[in-house]
Amino acid sequence: MMFRLRDITPRGLYARSMLMVITPVVLILSLMTWYYYDSHIAEVNRKLAQSIARDASLIQAYCDRREDSPSVHRTIDERLDLTFTCRSPEQALASSSYLDRFAYSSTLDSELETRLGGPVETALNPRDSMLHLRFASGPRTVEIIVERKRVFVANAHIFIVWVILFSLFMIALAIAFLNQQVRSILRLSKAARAFGRGRDAPDFRPSGANEVREAARAVIDMKNRLTAFTEQRTAMLAGVSHDLRTPLTRLKLALAMMEETDDIRAARSDLDDMSMMLDEYLTFARGEEGDEASDLDLSELVREAAAGFGPHIIVKGPEEIAVNGRPLAIKRAVSNLISNAMKFATDVQITLVDGPHAADIHVDDNGPGIPPERREDAFRPFMRLDEARTQNTPGTGLGLTLARDTARAHGGDLRLSDSPLGGLRASLRLPH
Repeated sequence: MMFRLRDITPRGLYARSMLMVITPVVLILSLMTWYYYDSHIAEVNRKLAQSIARDASLIQAYCDRREDSPSVHRTIDERLDLTFTCRSPEQALASSSYLDRFAYSSTLDSELETRLGGPVETALNPRDSMLHLRFASGPRTVEIIVERKRVFVANAHIFIVWVILFSLFMIALAIAFLNQQVRSILRLSKAARAFGRGRDAPDFRPSGANEVREAARAVIDMKNRLTAFTEQRTAMLAGVSHDLRTPLTRLKLALAMMEETDDIRAARSDLDDMSMMLDEYLTFARGEEGDEASDLDLSELVREAAAGFGPHIIVKGPEEIAVNGRPLAIKRAVSNLISNAMKFATDVQITLVDGPHAADIHVDDNGPGIPPERREDAFRPFMRLDEARTQNTPGTGLGLTLARDTARAHGGDLRLSDSPLGGLRASLRLPH
């Protein structure tokens, strides 16, 4: 589970952000539409149907009294804002241009029949948007002509369309806003990853929301502080190394002028070990800072590192693995792993694995290994695991530390596990 974050690409992060925005908007819009249609509009149309039914009942009562007074008739037309006749022709509204089924027609028919006490024929003339109502009044047939908008809300769907269009407009604005914010976050993530790998991001500038800008400034400030600390540490160790090399060189010259004896050879060997330790300390301090990242063939680099230890080091795996990294740092890390294995084993093998997201370098040996509970301690600087390694073994205890620092500086890691050869397996992973 070391590279789970690599699966979250910028495209995937952006898609997830858009999904998080669009999903609740669509859900809210759907619930609002359902409530509006099923509750509010239905109730409004029922009330309108009841109002028309009351007006129709008044007209029915007028026609039942058979008081065909033109003045009263005209007064009813004006006050009720409709047109009616008590002596409609007997034939039904059978014109093919009339619609007998329309939105909420069942609600209107139900309210009219309940109020008037009998069947009512309704038809809509789409040419002039007038609604015709016919029902019996004694021996005669009453016909009422009224505007459609007085009977039911015919343009409710227009309101819903506007709501949907407005929601889509708001979604577009949210997407544009999130696109800008996500871009800023991705740039910050890229810059932080580059800073963590010891690289610079000259084009990076804080952008986006105030919180993102503040986080970017904090990352830049942290990077500057770490750079200053590293430079101070490197300068200090370089000075110490320089100061110690001068007396060491004098001692070497003095020993070279003396007669060759066992004590002189032992002293010369100790001086060589001290020089080697100074080189290790300085390398650990500066972290191969002068090594620039570039595209390289990892398989060729590993085989070159193994060849320096002799032909008995077997390298298995693909002939070519393309990665981007710092060649000197990676080669030094591989050499440290091979050297560490050869100190405590007689058989060392290297296996290369080219995965979909990262390349693995497995260094196996048949040595005594390291107990699982002590493996994390092996990565501590200057740590010597005496239970698994002899105290007389040369070295500074920085080999595994430098190798893990190199792997993590490239976005990878170094793990220790049991080897198929019976000893220890060191697995260095580098992302593509």
